[in-house]
Amino acid sequence: MSATRTGSNVERRFVTTPLGRIHVAMAGSGFPVLLLHQTPRSWDEYRDVLPLLGRDFRAIAMDTLGFGDSDSPARDPSIELWAEGALALLDALEEPCAAVVGHHTGAVIGVEMAASAPARVSALVLSACPFVDAARRAKHHGTRVIDDVEARTDGAHLAELWARRQPFYPADDIDLLQRFMIDALRSGEMAAEGHRVVNRYRMEDRLGHIRCPTLVIAPTGDPHVHPVAPKVAEAIEGSILRELSGGMVPLPDQMPEAFAGFIRDFIAAQAVKR
Repeated sequence: MSATRTGSNVERRFVTTPLGRIHVAMAGSGFPVLLLHQTPRSWDEYRDVLPLLGRDFRAIAMDTLGFGDSDSPARDPSIELWAEGALALLDALEEPCAAVVGHHTGAVIGVEMAASAPARVSALVLSACPFVDAARRAKHHGTRVIDDVEARTDGAHLAELWARRQPFYPADDIDLLQRFMIDALRSGEMAAEGHRVVNRYRMEDRLGHIRCPTLVIAPTGDPHVHPVAPKVAEAIEGSILRELSGGMVPLPDQMPEAFAGFIRDFIAAQAVKR
């Protein structure tokens, strides 16, 4: 595993797993906290969160298979495959269990990890988690997803992608949208396919299998998920639902200190209970 270092004591490396090489960025030491990004982002979504969580934990932000610098999987993408990849990463890092934090798509992956490998997930944080059931699958079947734009020789698709995303980002925050665009372009066809993967997942069959302590974060400025956050929380026995005022689609990199604070307080509370 070759490693490089970036600012704020963040270390980046490639980790070899049976499903391919997975790129990770890590900060700190101690109990592991695995961070899973939304579609079509990468570990960069947690660039400012990593050093904050690294003060208390071994914070690990991975590029989901097919995104960022991680390898594309040999099999068709699915939430189950992406969860398998995350568990394979923990195996390669010799971490028998971890707290898992996911945002949007990452939250859905976290659901599957906690449901399929309960002994591996000590605590779960679901940030902006969609509620995927039969009604949502029917509604979205065959429809155009947000990041689905047709490439054009004059580059107009880039402006179209920017415009489709801009309403869900803070006004006039060019930096956050630029970071999104970089990841979206690198992910190619997966920028759109990642959303379809989420919409195919049978989440209603999995939420009831989660047994670990769970925090559901509902950013109030995210119209995709804020209305369904109570449904997600109600389906997980004993979960805690907390709203984050002003949070939008890019919550982790929009409000890194508040986001990291929610995670730190929740995981610390579980340690006290144990």
